[in-house]
Amino acid sequence: MKSEEIDSAETLIHRLIPELLDPLARELAKQVQWWPLSGLNTGSTTKPFPYPVVLTGKGSPLLLLHGFDSSFLEFRRLAPLLSAHHQLVIPDLHGFGFSPRPPDAEYGPESLIRHLDKVLANMPCSSPVGVIGASMGGAIAMKLARLHPKRINRLLLLSPAGLTGRPKPIPRGLDRLGVWILSRPEVRRRICQQAFADPNTCVGDAEEQIASLHLQVSGWGRSLAAFARSGGMANCGAPLPKQPFHVIWGANDRILSRSQRQEALSLLGKHVEELDDCGHLPHLDHPKVVAQRWLKAFP
Repeated sequence: MKSEEIDSAETLIHRLIPELLDPLARELAKQVQWWPLSGLNTGSTTKPFPYPVVLTGKGSPLLLLHGFDSSFLEFRRLAPLLSAHHQLVIPDLHGFGFSPRPPDAEYGPESLIRHLDKVLANMPCSSPVGVIGASMGGAIAMKLARLHPKRINRLLLLSPAGLTGRPKPIPRGLDRLGVWILSRPEVRRRICQQAFADPNTCVGDAEEQIASLHLQVSGWGRSLAAFARSGGMANCGAPLPKQPFHVIWGANDRILSRSQRQEALSLLGKHVEELDDCGHLPHLDHPKVVAQRWLKAFP
């Protein structure tokens, strides 16, 4: 695979919808809107770029944030269970998924927050917003909640990553090597299998396809390398937000290290619920349980 692909994000999604093996993924992809968001590039270009945001369902607004090197398709199983109760807003994070990669844009924790600030400002209503964040999206949800204490009213974190520790910037050269490694089909297959509780029964062609589709977006490698050089998301958990929140963690999480989990659990304490037979992706391994927990705590 070439380091930079030729398809624009919008063209790519339209082309891929019929090819998606998972019917839930096809339906979610059909709900994508393209929001022109300005101010996310740092050069002289002032033209707003269109960013993908799934908008579906009715009710109070609920923002869903995916994890590292993933996309909105991560919520394909959870979205149908919540859309009867909430208007779901599911963006691809800046520099990830099918979002555009302006060559003069910054890609790091600050740019992620700037992008989500603009998503919040462009949401159809100004009502208080609930947030569900998965993996890295959980750490981002914590930061966003502290920045918007009046706008965000409740949180659900799913195997959150980046709550503790320090940023670890990757030097130039090694960043591109890491991107090359992550582009290898066998590496992506292995990571996909590690993310689920039981890869033998949970991971098939559809899951592996979704885990790699966004690599075809132009600039995927460039933005991922820049994010690696920034040091990524770290130490986002403290202080804990004042809003009510709950945390679900998979007992079979093989993505986060034992030390990462122990540090996060020490920080989160009583807010954590551990699910049996669940990996790093509770919303994919047990979407009904995740939906039930949210609706029971925050109807």
